[in-house]
Amino acid sequence: MAEHVIEQGGAWDGAKEPFKASYGKLMMWYFLLSDAFTFAGFLIAYGALRFSSATWPVPDFVFSTAPFGIHDAPLIFVTIMSFLLIISSVTMVRAVQEGHRENKRGVVFWMLLTVLGGAGFLGCQAWEWTNLIGTEHMTVTRNPFGTHTEDGVYLAHDGKPGEEAFEAGESYLLHKADLDPSLSDAQVMEGFASHGEDDHAGHSVVNAYDKDYGFMYVDEEGFIKRKFVVQEGDSAGAVKMEAFGPKAFGGLFFFITGFHGFHVLSGVVFLLIILINAASGLYVKRKNGYEMVEKIGLYWHFVDLVWVFVFLVFYLL
Repeated sequence: MAEHVIEQGGAWDGAKEPFKASYGKLMMWYFLLSDAFTFAGFLIAYGALRFSSATWPVPDFVFSTAPFGIHDAPLIFVTIMSFLLIISSVTMVRAVQEGHRENKRGVVFWMLLTVLGGAGFLGCQAWEWTNLIGTEHMTVTRNPFGTHTEDGVYLAHDGKPGEEAFEAGESYLLHKADLDPSLSDAQVMEGFASHGEDDHAGHSVVNAYDKDYGFMYVDEEGFIKRKFVVQEGDSAGAVKMEAFGPKAFGGLFFFITGFHGFHVLSGVVFLLIILINAASGLYVKRKNGYEMVEKIGLYWHFVDLVWVFVFLVFYLL
């Protein structure tokens, strides 16, 4: 009967670390790799839908507002969000460096700044979502943003083409009407209320000419839409209506940015837990260069890297 000879101290008996990385860091890399595939699938799907739709919203038009009443400032607010996240990645690097030096105070200080950067990003994202949902009335199933596919002129209050022309590719936004509760359904649909300079009764937008938006009407669900006439083609002079933008835009935006935001929120929670452990001196006893800080640092850098691609896909394309 042959005897099996076992060599002591081999690479696979636990005596050596594969790839010179601990088991914990190796598992973190595996998790991040699988998560990268998940985000890649979502972003590729978004890109495929975005470039297959002629009426897809233009980012400079959708994301042009910022707090404190700032309008027509494309990418200003999302740039601030990105800056907070990138700076938090820098502070995370410093926390890992101080951990390698076994400097507890330095680890706690730089991790605290990282937590503040992550919290600031989440606060900015919460404002952006609130603005899109509450002000622009965008949901996962309704997209008020869109792009014209034909050249035309908005219909004026006297039934003739107005002066405000639009071109193919130009963006538009449809808002939900804040209807006057004192008006009956018949009054709303027949246009007894007016808007703008001629609004003597203080009523809301319904079936009326608006100096900024042309001839407006309210659909069955209370959303404002615009009518227009086209200048060229077989249907010249016919009244047309602006439809809502592609439904997929709202659903994909909230799902993908929300999925990334969940990663940021989870990261902030884990950072706080590890920060408290570091401050209590737990990692000092281990004498392993604050490896736990390094592992959460890998996760945080991954979250920052993913945001670069989310930023590219949603805000630049």
